[in-house]
Amino acid sequence: MSKKTLTPSLLQAVTPIIILIILLYTSVTLSLDGGNQMGLIFSTVVAGLIGMKLNYKWKDMLDGMTGAINTALPAVIILLLIGALAGTWLISGIVPSIIYYGLKILNPTYFLFAACIISSIVSLATGSSWSTIATVGIAMLGIGTALGIPPGLAAGAIISGAYFGDKMSPMSDTTNLAPAVAGTDLITHIRYMLWTTVPSIIITLIIFLVIGFFFSNEAPTTDVDVLLTTLSSKFYISPILFVVPAIVIFMIIKKIDAIPAILTGAILGGVFAVIFQPEIITSLGANKNLATTSYFEASYRAVIDAMTIKVNIVTENELVNDLLETGGMTKMLDTIWLIVCAMSFGGMMEKLGFLTRITDALISKKKTGKGSLILTTTATCIGFNLTTSDQYLAIVVPGKMFAKAYEERGLAPENLSRTLEDSGTVTSVLIPWNTCGVAQSGVLGIATGEYMFYAFFNIISPIMTVIYGYLGIKIAKLKKK
Repeated sequence: MSKKTLTPSLLQAVTPIIILIILLYTSVTLSLDGGNQMGLIFSTVVAGLIGMKLNYKWKDMLDGMTGAINTALPAVIILLLIGALAGTWLISGIVPSIIYYGLKILNPTYFLFAACIISSIVSLATGSSWSTIATVGIAMLGIGTALGIPPGLAAGAIISGAYFGDKMSPMSDTTNLAPAVAGTDLITHIRYMLWTTVPSIIITLIIFLVIGFFFSNEAPTTDVDVLLTTLSSKFYISPILFVVPAIVIFMIIKKIDAIPAILTGAILGGVFAVIFQPEIITSLGANKNLATTSYFEASYRAVIDAMTIKVNIVTENELVNDLLETGGMTKMLDTIWLIVCAMSFGGMMEKLGFLTRITDALISKKKTGKGSLILTTTATCIGFNLTTSDQYLAIVVPGKMFAKAYEERGLAPENLSRTLEDSGTVTSVLIPWNTCGVAQSGVLGIATGEYMFYAFFNIISPIMTVIYGYLGIKIAKLKKK
């Protein structure tokens, strides 16, 4: 007869998190490659040992981990496809064309402002911050680098805009998830978010506009004309190449799932490369063991390599060479490794009841005021992003946990749904071991620590929702039935 599982103490529940924080700090201090992953694994082991002491069976703990990993599998597939898409969009001339026309239109003074707005529009139309950052974001980052903008600062502008659009789009999964968990409808939720989200993005745009004036109108590190000449001499540059991004955006607007949409974009990128960039295809796909290679063989080899492994397109300009490099699917493997480790830790913590024990302690100490309740909700969402490494858990669990508390205080559910998005959705990308932070840093090729302090919208949003709570601004009352 199996022993009954025991309820964990608060100390037992927080011990794996304390161990994780120590290990992550050590990894950052020593600049260890793979340190975050191993920190998560060791912390999972600590949680498992405590779970055994609480009479949990190994099979049950394993089910918790595999169940959490299973929820992340769509994200893993998307990451692999994004790597493939980045490769084919490079060799097809799509990304070089975006950089080319961007260099002709933009200048450093208003680049950050424009990058934030463009990312906002695309993300609002598609409902996906991930797709926006993986497509338009990569191109905008390349333009910013060419204009002499620090990569972390450019990434902060791109991420700010992408998460604003994702948060406000009715096609976004988190925008649909938050009201469903809180108990309100989508339209009410979006309308109510406007009160905190619009001021946050306005402040963000003003900050980027002011920062832009510290950059001169000429690119400080390179001659833009030389870059334009180099790109146009190496690639066939034409607006017709934008047909592929337009098709992908159209598919996502039509609510086609991100996986087939991104796969379609990757395949079409390969087709366009074969049609419009024969010189690139010939140079990348040549068989070194043969004197001559058929164009069919070269095309197949070049496209598959671009999708899967590192590809460099060499020019006479070193800065352009940095822009014309991609790692394909292999570039995403470190990211996937971190996601698997993070979800294992989160699944173990949830299965053993550690997360519930911690949040119960938070609830028991909450104050009665609406400002304090919103502050506690915000802190809990951020805490779940830190501990479970998943923005969906940071919305679902706090949403279920605090729904009754909002109702008891006579607060309408849209207050809760807004707070979940203002704190759970946007802060996930700021955390290095969160799936969102891992994904976006992997896609952009920039460490989370480089952009997190420049993603002003993501920082301002949770602060704004707490300010509204304490000042009593637009706090809807629960309507009596």
